[in-house]
Amino acid sequence: MLSWATRLRRGVAAVATLMALVAGWNYVACAVFITGDIVGRNVFGVSSAATVEVTGYMLACGIAWALAHTLARRAHIRVDVLVTRLPLKWRAPLHLFALSLLACFAAFAAWAGWELYQESALFDAHDNSALRIPMVIPQGIWVVGLAAFLVMTLVLLLEGALALVTGQGAQLDRLLGSRTIDDEAEEALEAVSMARKGGSQA
Repeated sequence: MLSWATRLRRGVAAVATLMALVAGWNYVACAVFITGDIVGRNVFGVSSAATVEVTGYMLACGIAWALAHTLARRAHIRVDVLVTRLPLKWRAPLHLFALSLLACFAAFAAWAGWELYQESALFDAHDNSALRIPMVIPQGIWVVGLAAFLVMTLVLLLEGALALVTGQGAQLDRLLGSRTIDDEAEEALEAVSMARKGGSQA
């Protein structure tokens, strides 16, 4: 069961990585859009007349789409001054408890987002910009990100619970614990290795 849960988590994490890549390129597109609008307005006297609204949607959707990947990589902000000093037998269940609370928050956020999406669809809501964008488009993309975040919390919770039940507290600690200096160093070495491979192929 634990190995199955691990494979499931890795599959969801792979999807989350792709979503994070989309989110990153979304921010690049957002910067290009803002720059183009500024240049167009100051040089050519033209503007999209919807820059604030569209970039706001892009920022919100980008954040939502990166949440699952951030959790999978343990890159979210944590205050673990006390937990990291506790022995493993206490640390492991506390990690699981913290993730349970996060899953509750993710469920509430996804539910609230879905309710907002349904309300916009019911009333055929549009924004106030010149483009009159249907609100279900940005809200739908946003809700997908929140849903992916919820799924990531649930698969991590499943794997963590199985690890705890089977007495593999060390694996749970590696899965849910805060990133260590060794983790950061390993990630940096992986990035350097990938850069070298890319350079050699070029």
